[in-house]
Amino acid sequence: MNHVSLNFSNTFLGELKTDKASVQIGQVDGALSPYELLAGALGSCLYATFLDVIHKMRLEFSTCTLDVVWEKREEVPTVLKTAHIKAVINGADTKKSDKYERAFKLATEYCSVYYTLSQVAEITWEIAIFEDVK
Repeated sequence: MNHVSLNFSNTFLGELKTDKASVQIGQVDGALSPYELLAGALGSCLYATFLDVIHKMRLEFSTCTLDVVWEKREEVPTVLKTAHIKAVINGADTKKSDKYERAFKLATEYCSVYYTLSQVAEITWEIAIFEDVK
């Protein structure tokens, strides 16, 4: 069974702890909001799934940057309304761009967090693939 621990003051300032790391939660500098944590969960789960697919397809790259932009609904409950993910892959074989795009599409189909959030929100994505400049 997995576990996290959250400890808060009597204001919205706290800490999320695991056995491996901790992060500050709140609305102050150095702390993350719940939706920033949610966007981070979406991006990191999608990236981990993408890596699994990339390795199975025997593709390589040097770095990946994911940007997640989201919007919450105005109506209560204010659940996630939209999210857009932009992936930038560097150090890839641009002659195989279609394979990297296919790998990312498969990752969106297999990522559990992406699937869960897609039940309440419209999630879109785009990918850009570049070779490293030598």
